[in-house]
Amino acid sequence: MRRMMIALAALCWATAAQAEGEKAGNFDYYVMSLSWSAAWCALEGDARDDPQCDAGRGLTFVLHGLWPQYEDGWPSYCRTVERDPSRAETAAMADIMGGAGLAFYQWKKHGRCSGLSSKDYFATARAAHDGIEIPGLFSRVDETLEVPAKVVEDAFLEANPGLMRDQITVTCSEGLIQEVRVCLTADLEPRRCGEDVIRDCRLSDAVLEPVR
Repeated sequence: MRRMMIALAALCWATAAQAEGEKAGNFDYYVMSLSWSAAWCALEGDARDDPQCDAGRGLTFVLHGLWPQYEDGWPSYCRTVERDPSRAETAAMADIMGGAGLAFYQWKKHGRCSGLSSKDYFATARAAHDGIEIPGLFSRVDETLEVPAKVVEDAFLEANPGLMRDQITVTCSEGLIQEVRVCLTADLEPRRCGEDVIRDCRLSDAVLEPVR
């Protein structure tokens, strides 16, 4: 029984993240991840005393990353001849990502896999972000709410009429609304998410932390 459980665990891992260091530019589509800033702060940022979590920032959904994706699994830390971004390039992404440190990390883990230069990758990530309307109602969340994740998804679908339900998913972590993920073609057109990405949070009382 123990051997069977180990084998099953290894199989599940193999069908998710692939071996690191794949060749850059080999992927099927993008997943754009939009992170609810207050949830990230509650789970990670506060412990780091991250400036993103300072009171008065007014951040709602920020760009967590633009991730090259396979139909099943994803590449990471790919081999590329492209240079790493300068501090000025990562700092320029702070307005939509909350900070420069996240921008650099996302380039290392995911951006290199796009096959683009860091400049073009960040431009593509910004274009993806700007192509999705973040519902304005989220900026008015000034107290802790308990809502089904579907309510968050419905708000995005209403604000983005061309978006279909199988092209977006909402995730939770430790009972909190965590991320909205939108699946996009290489040309940044919405497309159906792969089966390993469509994992909607099914909590009926997921917590939406108030905007800081």
